[in-house]
Amino acid sequence: MRVPILRLGRVLLTSLPADLTDQQVMDLQIDALALIQAGKADGLVIDITAADVVDSYMARILSETAKMVKIMGGVAVLAGMQPAVALTLVEMGRDMIDMETAFDLEGGVAKVGRMVASRGGRHDEVPTA
Repeated sequence: MRVPILRLGRVLLTSLPADLTDQQVMDLQIDALALIQAGKADGLVIDITAADVVDSYMARILSETAKMVKIMGGVAVLAGMQPAVALTLVEMGRDMIDMETAFDLEGGVAKVGRMVASRGGRHDEVPTA
């Protein structure tokens, strides 16, 4: 089953389930990039509140997704990180997650709005609060 991606204005929102498989995270990457490429969004917020664990593979795919979104002219934010996940990622190495972060989903959407506005993007359709 694919992870749903919702649109809020020009922001894509997705919430990763606790039992996310490697295939699902790869499908999420493909689906999100396709929506951005089609001009349907300027930003992506990935909510990982439900994730108790983020392994090195998932961290790498999320980081690569953020880099790809940036190369395509968008912005990506990781939101809702649990303390144990943050600790694990720091122990894995600082470069495991090379993307913007936010405390929660609302903060992630606001951060995407600010980032898009600072780049001169279509911020009129990106929620800022």
